[in-house]
Order: sequence, then structure tokens, then C-alpha cells
Amino acid sequence: MTIRLAIAQIAPKKADYERNLARIGGIFEQVADEPADLLILPETALTGYFLEGGVREVARPAHQVFQDLLTTYRASGPAKSGHSLDILVGFYELDAGRYYNSALYATLSPTDSAESKLIHVHRKFFLPTYGVFDEKRFVSRGRVINAYSTRFGPAATLICEDVWHSLTTVIAALKGAQILFVPSASPGREFSGSTIGNIAHYDRLLPNIATEHNIFVVYAGLVGFEGGKGFTGSSQVIDPFGKVLVRGPVMEEYMVRAEIDLDDLAVARAASPMLADLEAVIGDLLLELNRTVRRAPDNGSSHD
Repeated sequence: MTIRLAIAQIAPKKADYERNLARIGGIFEQVADEPADLLILPETALTGYFLEGGVREVARPAHQVFQDLLTTYRASGPAKSGHSLDILVGFYELDAGRYYNSALYATLSPTDSAESKLIHVHRKFFLPTYGVFDEKRFVSRGRVINAYSTRFGPAATLICEDVWHSLTTVIAALKGAQILFVPSASPGREFSGSTIGNIAHYDRLLPNIATEHNIFVVYAGLVGFEGGKGFTGSSQVIDPFGKVLVRGPVMEEYMVRAEIDLDDLAVARAASPMLADLEAVIGDLLLELNRTVRRAPDNGSSHD
């Protein structure tokens, strides 16, 4: 199965949910010029990232964000042509009195058919609180990592720092994900000549994830400046052989386009069955992990 992807590497208007929603309406029109099956937007694309206490002013329940996206889509050119579109977008979520840094995946249909649905919401698992980051003070962390069914096959979402921890991608792959979406808001840092540290890290990390688990990795990076900090973009799509199929520019708005063929998964997994090897030994690894956790010293202290 071939899937046409469009990654909208955008700079949202900080703390302006309505304006950013309208901007996505414009992106729907842009997608109509070169139809896509799936539109991916970065972390917090509906609000901007560095909001601190302002999160409570822009956070919305996931079902409301879905309905807003659906209404916007049905007023757009692609919907008028009868074309359904899947979308993944980052936003600040309000649920049961708590705020989360979340990303939803949904199918938007041009009619009132049952095809339109909110399929999955992932809440960011790792909230950075170091350097320029202070997320943990203002949002709660997610506690579940799941694969979910889409009309193109099983997928998973991990937001930004979630993917920096190897165990999260292991869980996503073992739960059956064939595509891993990574929406991100990553400020540029560790500048050395022409090298930007966070981009260099992702350039090493993402292909390794793809080859270790024989999956597609789709990274969507925010751009723009907030409080003097510039997000680096560099959106990319990596195939299950670890090859970068397409890459967006650094710190520029851009529509990144790619086609992926899910039949490549079977070829990659036959050539280098890394995921199958992991599945074969996962029981023993879990025993080792449990032993390691039990042996871990409490607060770094040692006991005679």
C-alpha cells in the first residue's frame, strides 16, 4: 500500500488557537493542489510551544479539537472534491481538570459518514525540565504508549523527547506500529560551526529507530521563534531500511512531501529481522529489566 504524506513544517502564532486553526484550513487548501492521504503537523502546532501558564488559556478537550478540525476541513477544497484526509496534529489538551501536551490522529471525511473519527490521542510521556524547558511545571505527563489502527495500518505517536528514550520505541514497535509519528518542537542548541546539536542528534537517532524496529519514522518539526528561541524544523521521513527519503529545510516553513510503500516493511523485516529477534527474547529482557529495577539503589544511596 502506498501512502502520500504531507508534513506541514509551520510556525504557529503563539497562544492563538483560532488563528492557527484557520492556518490549518489554508494548509488543507494547499494539500488540494497536490492531494495527500495523510497530513502531519508538529508538536503544539495549534498554539505554539513555550506558553508556560498560558497553556490553560488555549488548551482544549481532544474531541473539541477534532470537531474544529473537521468543520474546518469540510469548508475546504479537498473536502468539496470528496477526498478524505487523515491528520496528526499537536495541541495542548484539557481533560478531567488536567493539561497535557498531546497529539491526536483522526480521519476527516467530507460528509457525515462514520469514516470521520478521532482515532487516538497520545499524551507526551517525558516532559523536559532542564535548559530552556520547564514543561513539567505546567502540564501533566502521559502514562500510556499504544499502537493504534488507522485506515493505512497500525501506527504509534511519540512526542519529541519521548523518542529520545529507547524503551518507548521498543514498546511502540512491540505493540505493532508500522509507522512511528514524531511531532516535535525542538529549539536549536549546541551550535558548532555549521552543526546544530539537536538536529545532529535526530539525524543519528531516527534512522537507528527505523532500522532497529523495521518501521517507517515520520518526524514533523516546528519552526519559528518564541521568546528568542528558534525551532529547527528539519522534518523528515525515514524508511524501514534507515534511508532518509525526504528532509525539510532548517528553520523555514515548508511542505514536505513523500510517498511510502508499506510493502517495504516485509522486505526490510526479511532482510534484517531485528524486530522478530526482539520479540523472541522479550521475556528474558523483561526479567532482566525487573531485576535491574529491583537492584537500583534508592536515591543514589548505597548500603553495606
